[in-house]
Amino acid sequence: MKRTLILFLAALLPLMAVAQTPDDFQRRYNNLTERVGNAGLGVETLLSQWEAAFPEDANLWRARFLLCIEQAREVSYIRLDADRYLGREPLVAYTDSLGVRSNIFEDISYEPTRFAEAEKALGQAIRLQPGDLDLRLAKVAALMAYEKESPEMATRELCGLVDYNYLSKPEWTCLGEAVDEETFLAMVQDYCVGFFRLNTPTGFEAFRLVSEKVLRYRPDHPLYLDNLGSYWLVGKHEPKKALKYYNKVLKAHPDDLTAIRNGILLARSEKDVKLEKKFLAMLAQYGESEMDREGARRRLEALESKK
Repeated sequence: MKRTLILFLAALLPLMAVAQTPDDFQRRYNNLTERVGNAGLGVETLLSQWEAAFPEDANLWRARFLLCIEQAREVSYIRLDADRYLGREPLVAYTDSLGVRSNIFEDISYEPTRFAEAEKALGQAIRLQPGDLDLRLAKVAALMAYEKESPEMATRELCGLVDYNYLSKPEWTCLGEAVDEETFLAMVQDYCVGFFRLNTPTGFEAFRLVSEKVLRYRPDHPLYLDNLGSYWLVGKHEPKKALKYYNKVLKAHPDDLTAIRNGILLARSEKDVKLEKKFLAMLAQYGESEMDREGARRRLEALESKK
């Protein structure tokens, strides 16, 4: 009997050795991707094993999203006479045989079928962890990358996220930490800035639409009022409309440096010395460093001396 038990346990040991938990798969995945990347050799096989064992593990679907998005990614290079492309700096400056200068930019596209698989995987992760803000914003980022200069789906996704935040009031977390309202809005702003830096008509419209969406719930929020000022100043070249937003911010927050600095730029572009003096006086008082404050004072003195 004792011998039989020993033989039974010996036969069971290999099975016990391969028995795994979701954390075991996560550790194996981390170790593997550190060596080969998110879509390297062996990653897809490991994810298939993980899915067979724990199909309701959100981390599995997060990992599968990263695999699919990497496999969908296609890199090419384009030559343009612009200084920036979709907010990016050139990789290298180029001069042809005729002496004409241009810039070489990296251009990233995504194969549609594989991108759809990435979206599906991310949707599964969000279903399993609906309060994970990092996952929600990953979807916005993926759509922005996919759509490039025309971020219409990304805009709808981000506007929907703002609605969901205020109407459903979820308890957000990001990387395991609780997220309060101001942190949420700061994270949304990062994507607004991304829209703005596209420097395209649809990018500016996305910037406006998301900012207006936030202001429906927080009508006096200075960050998003500043955004609308920047939209009218840079996106539409209508400084008078822009100034209304900057003045509204400064009425409630006289130390708002974004409104102050943009007000100075606006005044200089319009060659409005009186208006520039007004904003310079504010910068001289509220500048974030002594260098800022001193620079504003010197500029004021120079303008006064021209009378």
